[in-house]
Formats: sequence, C-alpha cells, structure tokens
Amino acid sequence: MQQITIVSGKGGTGKTSVTSAFAALSEKAVFADCDVDAANLYLTLTPENYREEVFPGSKTAVIDQERCTQCGLCEAYCRFDAISLTSEGFQISEFSCEGCELCMQVCPHQAIHMEQSMDSRWFTGNTRFGPMVHARLGVAEDLSGKLVTLVRDEAKKIAGEQGRDTILIDGPPGIGCPVIASITGTDKVVVVTEPSKSGLHDLERVFGLAKSFQLRVAVIINKFDINTAMAKQLERYCQKQNIPIIGKVPFNTVMVDAMVQQKSVVEYAPQSNVSREIRRIWKKINEL
Repeated sequence: MQQITIVSGKGGTGKTSVTSAFAALSEKAVFADCDVDAANLYLTLTPENYREEVFPGSKTAVIDQERCTQCGLCEAYCRFDAISLTSEGFQISEFSCEGCELCMQVCPHQAIHMEQSMDSRWFTGNTRFGPMVHARLGVAEDLSGKLVTLVRDEAKKIAGEQGRDTILIDGPPGIGCPVIASITGTDKVVVVTEPSKSGLHDLERVFGLAKSFQLRVAVIINKFDINTAMAKQLERYCQKQNIPIIGKVPFNTVMVDAMVQQKSVVEYAPQSNVSREIRRIWKKINEL
C-alpha cells in the first residue's frame, strides 16, 4: 500500500484542486484530507453516508463560582493572561487558556477544574471515487497533529478492509505540526508550488522539512505560465537540489469553473490543457 501526500509551502497554490483531480484518476484509493484546520477536499469529492465522530481535544480550566473566594492567586500565576476579574467574578477565557493546569494547582479552595473540549469532529464517507476521511478542528483548539494522525490511521484501516492499494493525502499548507504528521512515513511527497517569490521561499521550507525525514519529493509547478521568469527560478532551484519536476500545469480558468460545479477539473473539462497535463503527472507519480 502506497501513501502519497500532496502538500504546499503556502496556501492558494492549487494543491486541493490537483488532489481532487488525482482522486478522479485513481482506481483503488482512499482519500484523506489532513488539512484539519480548513478541510475543503470534500467540497469537490462530495462524500455521502457520513459517519461523524467526536475528537476529544485539549483541556480548559473552569472556575466554580460557588467555591471561588476571589483571592486572585489564579490570575496572578496565569502567564497566558487567560484569567480576568469581571462583575461576575473571575472568568477564564477558553481561547487564551493553554490548559497547563497551574491555576488549578495553586487554587487554595479547589475551585478550578479542567474540562475537555469536545468541539472537534472527524468524518468518513463514500465519494464517487472511493472512501474519504476528513476532520474539522474546533475553534482555537490545538492537538492538530494528533487529529491528522487519527485521519491517516482511519484511512489506512479502510484501505486494508477494502483492499485498496493507495492512500491519497491532501496535506495542510506550511511546515508546522499538522504538515509533519501528514508526511511522516509516507512513500511520496508531492509539493505543489507556484511561480512567485513566496512560492519559491515556501518550496525551500517544505523541501527542507521533507529532506529532514528522508522522504522522496517531487514538484508540480501550478500556473507556471503566469510568470515564466519565476518558473525558471523554481526549475533552477529544483535542479540544484536534485528534485524532479514532474509537471508544469498551465493557468486556465476551468480550474475555478470545476470547483464551482463541485467537480475535479479532469471531470469538468477532460480535454483541457490542464486535464491533459494532470493525467500525465498522475502517470508519472505512479512510476516514481
């Protein structure tokens, strides 16, 4: 079973559009949207027969006003400025609290306890191309790396049960914890970039991350023809780092039109220059 993760050093490069096109071209794959902060692959794959599960998140401190004597020790010790005195007594901001439990430890009247957030969710469903797993991290929640791992584990479980040979992972942008959880242990990392200075900068960052995990990396330059000079810089960088460029996708508004219709571009405009290039890229990925 191969695991292919599609990532980008920054948002807006077209990573999810490319991933949805790969999903349409795959034959026996499971799809995992690991961008748990802003999952959107489901918008084009439109899964059905949802199963929804709660993901227990981080813990937040809560004050029992009946026990609280307003001594102020919790506010004095909180280094995150999460506790403030109001007309209703001391209150703890759920958005500022880091769940360190120090306030609970210093409270002389045991007036503070911890409550676990139950706002995050993960989902499984069936798309027209195969099963899909994705998740939604609650507002101001952390543990995104753990939620990504859960999504990947569930996708792997489904693939094993249904005899599917590929897990296609739509990773989050950037190089943070959820990205690390998305690429660790995968067979191939495909970086979608764009011909801009920020595109080059973020390609350098995400390649450095993948290199530290000794992962095989390939690059797709999306919208390469909107800035050919910058596209050449990207090519020179990849040559210098010995990174294969497996495709250069031209700019075409059919990408946006396909998303509006909740379809992948290879479904919506199969004869377009974008679709032809993406089919060639998908074949090349499987040959790597």
